[in-house]
Amino acid sequence: MLKEQTGKVYLVGAGPGDCNLMTVRSRELLSSAEVLIYDALIDIPQLELIPVTCRKIEVGKRGGKPSTQQQEINRLLVENCKLGKQVVRLKSGDPFIFGRSSSEIQALKEANCDFEVVPGISSALVAPLLAGIPLTDPVMSRCFAVMSAHEPDALEWSALVQIETLVILMGGRNLNEIIWQLQKHGRSPATPIAIIRDCSRPQQQIWLGTLADILYKTAGESLSPCVIIIGEVVRLREYLMQPQKTNSIDKSATHKNSQQPLAGNTILVTRAASQSAEFSRSLEQLGARAIEMPALEIGAPSSWEPLDDAIAQLSSFQWLILTSHNAVDWFFQRLEAHQKDARSLSGIKIAVVGKKTAESLRSRSVTANYIPPNFVADSLVENFPDILQNCKILFPRVESGGRELLVQEFTARGSHIIEVPAYQSRCPENIDPIALAALQNRAVDIITFASSKTVQNFCHLIEKAPELSQSKDWLENICIASIGPETSKSCQNLLGKLDVEAKEYTLDGLTRAIVEWATK
Repeated sequence: MLKEQTGKVYLVGAGPGDCNLMTVRSRELLSSAEVLIYDALIDIPQLELIPVTCRKIEVGKRGGKPSTQQQEINRLLVENCKLGKQVVRLKSGDPFIFGRSSSEIQALKEANCDFEVVPGISSALVAPLLAGIPLTDPVMSRCFAVMSAHEPDALEWSALVQIETLVILMGGRNLNEIIWQLQKHGRSPATPIAIIRDCSRPQQQIWLGTLADILYKTAGESLSPCVIIIGEVVRLREYLMQPQKTNSIDKSATHKNSQQPLAGNTILVTRAASQSAEFSRSLEQLGARAIEMPALEIGAPSSWEPLDDAIAQLSSFQWLILTSHNAVDWFFQRLEAHQKDARSLSGIKIAVVGKKTAESLRSRSVTANYIPPNFVADSLVENFPDILQNCKILFPRVESGGRELLVQEFTARGSHIIEVPAYQSRCPENIDPIALAALQNRAVDIITFASSKTVQNFCHLIEKAPELSQSKDWLENICIASIGPETSKSCQNLLGKLDVEAKEYTLDGLTRAIVEWATK
């Protein structure tokens, strides 16, 4: 008799927003979740550990926005647990700090559902720390209080003004009332205040002032979600923060090691979503905050027929040219679809462009016969190690927007080059919302481009954001970094500027060039 599958619900704290600040236990649970029930404050696009098969249910909980009723959330937890699922109830910050976990736990206990509570770091602690504001100090603050200002009338303000440091959550929409109550009950108008919105995230913003002027400084701004710190300890930020480059909005708070060469820099990565993770990790290891804004979507060509015909007559070709990691992947996938493998390439020489393409080929137990010295496709012909007259060459490539010059030069030398579409790269329909927010808030320091097509698609996506496309100066303080000459030309033509070009036309070369620029 088969044992009945047992479900379990994990009430997990997601931390303040940056998935790098999640606990190890939380990340492990996300990687195996079958059902994810999450608050709107969770940055789901950043949580790459979530399996693609996981069912995701957003339940709101963002101030001022529609939210699922708590009774319905309780029902969803119980229902999915009873179905034998591993359910992660992901909450912003810590589940037991304004997380309404009691109601959910009570519902799970009444239904005899197994559950576990997994702690997270509350933004009440993280936001001041990342902003360089200590909540305690031997002289200025011997204690602090954390409160929600979602319902300011419910707070005992006469008692709160006696506490040296106040940390207020969910207070952005009620800032007027908070300021009025504090001054009404005796707090000095000169009392320092800091407001930190989207703490730990790329679009983090900080406003500094006093009770007397903070309303003026934040007029017209959307402050939620934010953490408000009130007290003399706010003044310590000036002495505790490392001096770093900032744009017009104060974003100098960073939890990265300031000795790392890219610390304090937010870098936008425009590679395809399926290819950006490794590059982003390498930047983060150097201290950067990487935001992925996919400017390419890689998929199958509109028709496999040309490539299938070429595979059917592989033995008639002398050379196979692969100019990218994508070309390798999709060509070999199609080989496998025809029950073929690397042995089908016996007797065919292979030319590749770039170290990464060569590595991708080696991962399939195949070694390239030729790699041009400067890793540029257009130099293939110039240094080609074989007689090109009457040479038959197979060139699986992107369906549109590829290198026409390469084909023209081989043809001019007397080669018979057969181009076949092996994959297609398209522009995504919409700009990633996290990347858009970072650009709108002037929170990006560097934008990286690894191909001309990413530049073209990036510009197309920006056209869909009027607040950027209609602004004349949004690129003014941003470094544009290119992987090589062809990409650089596109940057100059379409963006009107270029600040960094890799000396070696690889992602490693691009990383080194960015580090050199950042450490000047």
